[in-house]
Amino acid sequence: MNAIDWKFLLLNYEGRIGRGMWWIGMVAVLVLSFLAYLIFGSDGLLALLVNLVLFFLTLCIHIKRCHDRDQSGWWVLLLFIPVVGFIWALINLGILEGTRGPNRFGPDPVAQA
Repeated sequence: MNAIDWKFLLLNYEGRIGRGMWWIGMVAVLVLSFLAYLIFGSDGLLALLVNLVLFFLTLCIHIKRCHDRDQSGWWVLLLFIPVVGFIWALINLGILEGTRGPNRFGPDPVAQA
């Protein structure tokens, strides 16, 4: 297995990632969120800034996964709809297979592995 490019996974919204990398990214953000809560708590300016950074990381991961499904990154706006957004992300991003072969967002991440 290749080493994970964390900079690409967490800080870049261009390109594509497969389901496995999406799950790894979601677990990584969840762990970072838990650690941030333990260190900074849930209120205050510093906690707000940390949560904004974590939100950006999550958006980058979701957008790249949308790209793998040959969808615009704007689909992540569905996440702002309570319950529906969670179900959409779980099914569309976490379960359904991405586009096979290259698409308009780049080469197939699974074929490259």
